[in-house]
Amino acid sequence: MGAAWVEAVRTVYRGRRRAGLLTLVVILAAGACGQGAAARTQSTGDDILVGASISLSGSLGAEGQRTKQGYLMWLEWVNGQGGIVVAGVRHKVRLLLEDDQGRPDLAEGLARKLITQDTVHFLLGPYGSTTTAAVAAVADRAAIPLVEAMGAAMSIFSQGYRYVFAVLSPSDQYMAGVIDMAANLVPRPRTIALLAADDSFSLEVAQSVRAYAPRRGFEVVFSQQYPAGSTELRSLVTQARSQQPDILMNSGHLAEAVAIHRAAKELQLNAKLFAYSVGPSTLDYVPTLGPDADYVFSGSQWTPQVRYRPQMYLTVRDFRAAYKRMFRTLDEPSYHVAGGTAAGLALERAIENAGSLRPDRVRDALAGLDVTTFYGRIRFDPRGVNVYKPMLVEQIQRGRHRTVHPPELADARPEYPTPPWSER
Repeated sequence: MGAAWVEAVRTVYRGRRRAGLLTLVVILAAGACGQGAAARTQSTGDDILVGASISLSGSLGAEGQRTKQGYLMWLEWVNGQGGIVVAGVRHKVRLLLEDDQGRPDLAEGLARKLITQDTVHFLLGPYGSTTTAAVAAVADRAAIPLVEAMGAAMSIFSQGYRYVFAVLSPSDQYMAGVIDMAANLVPRPRTIALLAADDSFSLEVAQSVRAYAPRRGFEVVFSQQYPAGSTELRSLVTQARSQQPDILMNSGHLAEAVAIHRAAKELQLNAKLFAYSVGPSTLDYVPTLGPDADYVFSGSQWTPQVRYRPQMYLTVRDFRAAYKRMFRTLDEPSYHVAGGTAAGLALERAIENAGSLRPDRVRDALAGLDVTTFYGRIRFDPRGVNVYKPMLVEQIQRGRHRTVHPPELADARPEYPTPPWSER
């Protein structure tokens, strides 16, 4: 990104073209019914253009599609309220989406396109830390606020960016709750075999486990990494099995978590506790593994069982109902859906607080934001990291996701130890 590109961005914002269109444009217009007298008397301004590159296909497509659902829920909400009021003028929101296929290089190019050609005012994030890192660099260089929900790697926030904000808990918290919970189980597990994909997020999670587990009395007896996206992991699971670990832990994503768990069954790796960083929290994990998914634990950014008192938007109960209604499903929304919606809400409130669409003013409003939503508290430290929302621990029990830690947010107790494969 050279000086010419930065000047192009500045030129766009000196003479913004309001009618930029994208290959994929999602427009959800609000009906006239239900608007109050105040809304009818307010003037209407141009649409607020919000762009996002996101993995709608590729190895992370399932997670990306869930995040997209979250964005669409926010879009329906904000436009259903008549839009965002800025200095007495009501603006609808138009969401422009591009498929980055989970590729950082493509995500970077699409972010440039959204800013310079499609003239978006603001950005929402991709799915995954590597693509988010690529987009963050573009957004910060262009001084365009980026609010993201699915890039937890701390490497994103060690660059000194001023325009990048994450509503989710950071990577070093992903498995800390699992370790804290495990330290209080009976019989107490003592040893951990740790597998990790080699993407930045997964490596950071694994490093946090190696650093934190000994402080809680655990020994990491095996620690190996593998190429991100791998599904041929039998040999690595065989090596982990030779250590007879009490806990088998994986830091990776859905496809890898499925492959590792299948290999563990095939090889009769009978750990007392199975814990995977991301996969089990997705809606696809249980249908893919069936009863074999039972007893598995996972760190989770959000669960449908939490009991937050929101200051804006819907309650947890109403959010769940709205999700099922909008997408015509009986499934519960995953934390990817919730995080996508929360990112939109953070941007919405910041625009309202700024009373302006100027990127620098909205950036300052994000830096000072402090609001509780159905997703939890959203507040950013000086790096743009939300360190104020706790991670949760889920367990799959009889095909259902249950929240088991921390106790004050739990709706079930951990089922432990995991029965041997031969007894299931």
